[in-house]
Amino acid sequence: MTATTISRTSVLRLALGLSLLVAAALATAPPLDGQEVHRLDGPRVAIYNLAGRVEVVPGEGPHAVVEIVRGGGDAERLSVATGRVGDREALRVIYPDDRVVYPEMGRSNTTVRVRGDGTFLDGWRGGDEVRISGRGRGMEAYADITVRVPPGFDVAIRLAAGEGRASGLAAALAFKAGSARVEVSDVNGNVDVDTGSGAVTVAGVEGDVSADTGSGSISLEGIYGSRLTADTGSGRVEGRNLSLGELSVDTGSGRITMEGLRASRIDCDTGSGAVRLSLLSDVDHMVVDTGSGSVTVDVPEDFGAALDIDSGSGRVVVDVAAHDVTVEKRRSFRGAVGDGDGRVEIDTGSGGISIRRR
Repeated sequence: MTATTISRTSVLRLALGLSLLVAAALATAPPLDGQEVHRLDGPRVAIYNLAGRVEVVPGEGPHAVVEIVRGGGDAERLSVATGRVGDREALRVIYPDDRVVYPEMGRSNTTVRVRGDGTFLDGWRGGDEVRISGRGRGMEAYADITVRVPPGFDVAIRLAAGEGRASGLAAALAFKAGSARVEVSDVNGNVDVDTGSGAVTVAGVEGDVSADTGSGSISLEGIYGSRLTADTGSGRVEGRNLSLGELSVDTGSGRITMEGLRASRIDCDTGSGAVRLSLLSDVDHMVVDTGSGSVTVDVPEDFGAALDIDSGSGRVVVDVAAHDVTVEKRRSFRGAVGDGDGRVEIDTGSGGISIRRR
């Protein structure tokens, strides 16, 4: 064999080896413009992502399936880790920078403390501060995620900034966000939504519901469960067609409106804002307290309760046949309506109070 033949053979082998290495690298590298898929063993799973859209939809089989599409100029710097976090099998999108640019945020920004394993918003101490903004310096990257959840699972979503949606689930859902609008619909299972800033919508749920936002409105419709709690620092709370054991609504500033409400126990508190309740049934105990704002309660024909009503500045009107009246003044009323079972306490610092038949 000649030296020339040996040389050419060596070159061919080297080229073949290099091509195989390149092919292997391309096969294992996550696609930047395509979709990558991960599977998490159930029944308790968690997803952590600093920026992007997260959608939770029904799945099947023994695993939760997580589909990820990366975006942004620095998308290749993102990595994905899986493994046990507490009592859940978790997937974490890792952002290797303390400043993240997510253009969808526009002029807004949010800050969150992130631990080295990519977890955040769990109430645990530690971690480094990461700022996520719509512009400025930092790595420009995000991950849009779809989570397919089989029936009977319990899924926890942690999202610092972006948008969250969940629908059609037969599973429990806990969605916690730093700054995000969250919409949940058609769920058979308990729902817990907590966002630092952003509107929350929950509709068509059979199960207990907790909806909390630091700043933003809360919309509730078609919920059937033993307990519903809604809390907003600033923003209105609106509900329609609710059938509950207990309802608790608290807003620092914003009106409360409930139409078509059935609940044994009701507690509504607002620092500033009107309260309007349209009841379809009797109550065991109802408390309404507003620092500034009117209160209107529409009751069914067979409604009965003992009433204890006070207004610091505003007229009290009980437009229902009453008995056993001990106090009936412009700004206060104590007496009973109907069978007198149950108890209703209403207090407003400034605003009129009206009880009337539907």
